[in-house]
Amino acid sequence: MTRSVAVRVPATSANLGPGFDTLGLALSVYDELIVTQLDRPGLEIAVSGEGAADVPTDASHLVVRAMAYAYEAFGRTLPGIRLEAVNAIPHGRGLGSSGAAVVAGLLAAKGLLAGEVEIGEDALLRLATELEGHPDNVAPALFGGLTIAWVDEHGPQHKKLLVHRGVAPLVFVPEFTMSTSVARGLAPLQVTREDAVFNLSRSALLIAALTQSPDLLLAATEDKLHQSYRAQAMLETDRLVRALRAKGFAAVVSGAGPSVLVLADGPGRRLVAAEIAADITETPWDARMLAVDVRGGMVRDHTEGSTSP
Repeated sequence: MTRSVAVRVPATSANLGPGFDTLGLALSVYDELIVTQLDRPGLEIAVSGEGAADVPTDASHLVVRAMAYAYEAFGRTLPGIRLEAVNAIPHGRGLGSSGAAVVAGLLAAKGLLAGEVEIGEDALLRLATELEGHPDNVAPALFGGLTIAWVDEHGPQHKKLLVHRGVAPLVFVPEFTMSTSVARGLAPLQVTREDAVFNLSRSALLIAALTQSPDLLLAATEDKLHQSYRAQAMLETDRLVRALRAKGFAAVVSGAGPSVLVLADGPGRRLVAAEIAADITETPWDARMLAVDVRGGMVRDHTEGSTSP
């Protein structure tokens, strides 16, 4: 019997304003994959949806690289693989597409190695962070919900929190892209004590706003560490964020951008935010009214004839 697994991984939005490289939120947009272990060497890769025309179809594909990394970490050799991916997470838009690919590959490896090697949550987060470079996107992609991520002497850690049911995410996705490495390079290496204290207070407040008091979201999403420095490279993004915040919406740059995340304090408020964006005619914004994903990445047996759920 040829072993096969099905994987689903959510999009994520990191930073959420003040929580630079620390906070992340899983969103209800998903990449879905079927990964099959072949009885012969080689790779067969088929990709549809977002990025289908751009992603490689060889061993450099990020999902395959993550799988190979996991196999090597546990002393195994990656077998022949057939990868069928249906991507819905936009690429290069600040919604965690690379983190999702890394998580998808690790979960596929976990599923295919089940019964031979057991890969736990801590190992998944560690491997994902090593591949991605920081845990703020991969933690919510793995575990869902709102995550606080940090690194200590034991490696990357996370805490998952449930988001208040009154928080309604809205993402504005533009046609243009932004390089994460370029965006990260625009943020300063040093900041003033005043700006550091400002963001510490807002990050603490943001946890309270997202879990208990959505009415505090506008104040809680203020930031002085990275967004203003990146604005020069994303003028239309900065313009939309400013316009929405001027109308009382908790709007922030999603991850490294250029998408804009709005944390509305109720589903109905998102319609008003969408109308504001529609009035900014220079850039067409794809308004996506989403939910917080609470389950994170999932893998299940997809082997023909299997009775596994």
